[in-house]
Amino acid sequence: MPSNCSIRALWILNNQDSVIFSRKFPVVEKRWRVACEKEIKSSGDDKFKYNIAPYDSEFAAAFVDRKKREGSARGYGLRVSQSVVGSDSWVDDPITRHIISLYINKEEESEGCLLWPLVLHMKGPYCILVLPLVEPHHLKSYARMCKRSDCGNSVKEDESLSSLLLDLPSITGAFIVAHTIGDIITGDITEPEVFVSASPSVGGLLDSLTGSIGISGISARAKPVAASVAASTASGTAVSGAAMSDSQKIGLRPLDKDALRSFISSAMPFGTPLDLSYSNISAIKTAGFSSADMPPVDRKQPAWKPYLYRGKQRILFTVHETVHAAMYDRDEIPDSISISGQVNCRADLEGLPDVSFPLTGLDTARVESLSFHPCAQVPEHGGDKQAVTFSPPLGNFVLMRYQAFCSVGPPVKGFYQLSMVSENEGAFLFKLTLMEGYKAPLTMEFCTVTMPFPRRRVVSFDGTPSVGTVSTTEHSVEWKIITGPRGVSGKSIEAIFPGTVKFAPWQTQRLNSSVSAYTGVADEDSDLETESSSNIVNVEDYLMDKMNKDLQAVDLDEPFCWQAYDYAKVSFKIVGPSLSGMSIDPRSVSIFPSVKAPVEFSCQVTSGEYILWNTLGKCPVVATPKV
Repeated sequence: MPSNCSIRALWILNNQDSVIFSRKFPVVEKRWRVACEKEIKSSGDDKFKYNIAPYDSEFAAAFVDRKKREGSARGYGLRVSQSVVGSDSWVDDPITRHIISLYINKEEESEGCLLWPLVLHMKGPYCILVLPLVEPHHLKSYARMCKRSDCGNSVKEDESLSSLLLDLPSITGAFIVAHTIGDIITGDITEPEVFVSASPSVGGLLDSLTGSIGISGISARAKPVAASVAASTASGTAVSGAAMSDSQKIGLRPLDKDALRSFISSAMPFGTPLDLSYSNISAIKTAGFSSADMPPVDRKQPAWKPYLYRGKQRILFTVHETVHAAMYDRDEIPDSISISGQVNCRADLEGLPDVSFPLTGLDTARVESLSFHPCAQVPEHGGDKQAVTFSPPLGNFVLMRYQAFCSVGPPVKGFYQLSMVSENEGAFLFKLTLMEGYKAPLTMEFCTVTMPFPRRRVVSFDGTPSVGTVSTTEHSVEWKIITGPRGVSGKSIEAIFPGTVKFAPWQTQRLNSSVSAYTGVADEDSDLETESSSNIVNVEDYLMDKMNKDLQAVDLDEPFCWQAYDYAKVSFKIVGPSLSGMSIDPRSVSIFPSVKAPVEFSCQVTSGEYILWNTLGKCPVVATPKV
């Protein structure tokens, strides 16, 4: 959490654009008023009028007005023909879809009625908006950007939105607050998984399912514990069961306002976020503190560790990497593959020890960016190693996140072709290579390829793959290449799947109305402002509504998705070393004060957005500048 982050106010709106919860922080609001008065004195700008956190009714009206002006809750993000001077889209920067402004009681578009920066987070049916404290001159800078004539971040301009936001660490804190509240009100609070690399004994399994506190710990101290370790087999797969799901997903019923107020009061007293861990706050609220929980006199107890652990001591590290890829199989378009990873940790250690270790695999050819948990102290790094020291919180937590390149090439490569032989029948061909260049102990446990047809209903398919099994749903064909319990390790697999798929005939009853309705919205010269306030044109909702209906194919080249593309999606799981080269040597982990505690390290890799684009169809690609 940024050290100088303060929140002026926050609001939660439902899908009817009504404020159903709000919280203002008078202490922070007073600091804002004092800063504005100081700005007026120092600049001599008597025309500068500062705003205060508005009433809920004013805020909701301003939000509705912005939706009407910008086309949706998030807005256009770029300057379009509908953009007006003073609006977010006039700034011509996509970040304005996430950091927005509102005009409160707008009589004229001036700094006095401009409310900025508002961090917008959409979760489920709710819009969460958080207003952090910034300096008045930051607000004035943004107001000038909203009125300048040029588009984007011009090199001739001294001010740009990117440089302005880099000067505002409170924006990062506001995003964390918004995401945390969104998870809480939707009951989507989850703990990161930490896997045991070897099969535990009976006692070890019991310890893992009871939070690893041991039988003696249960009788000595009946405190609530964080989510348990995902006890696993040698391959690293988690044991399923009620105890696992209940402990890993906790949260409130949607919009339990009293509990939400209690969380906000404890997590961010007087508008300053301190500890946004829902599990910590819940444990304190449920059990409180006793005389046995007195912190040591020689060390300061951090906010992320409200209770001291007692019981069986050990440290678990799990590297979890997600592979994202866009495979084109075209000479003019290079394939794209990247890895987003995180190091999950659970350190069951008594007292307030410091843990340190060298993190390897960080050379610039593989790892692009790093971010660490607030409990970690990380000096400037160089070369392939990074020294990390941290004071661990209770339970499972994400120690580090990173972006990296794949050091061994794509785990699944090849091509996918699909062409229409008639209006209701398509011929396809897959030719894939799995785990080429991957050596043991890397093991692919499963691999599935799915052909989605969201606009068509699958009637039948014909074809036999060289390996695996095939099944169909109403709108997809699924090819399970690897399904066995042993997986594939130390060898590559060639997989070929030719076939045909037949679809139900198109439904044409909505064709004329749908096409004409879309034409009216897509026309750049159309006036979105002509709609009444009770019938606002929400561009995103409108497009999604139309895309969910059966629409007539324009031609046979791209009949599957309306204004989209045809592709196949790959899902897989790999256990063993990480694909980026990220690694922790358990023997190099040191604990101070010294204590005997076993250290275990495991790793698993799963697919994210791993797409095989149809080589015979259209596909999106990022244009690279010509040098």
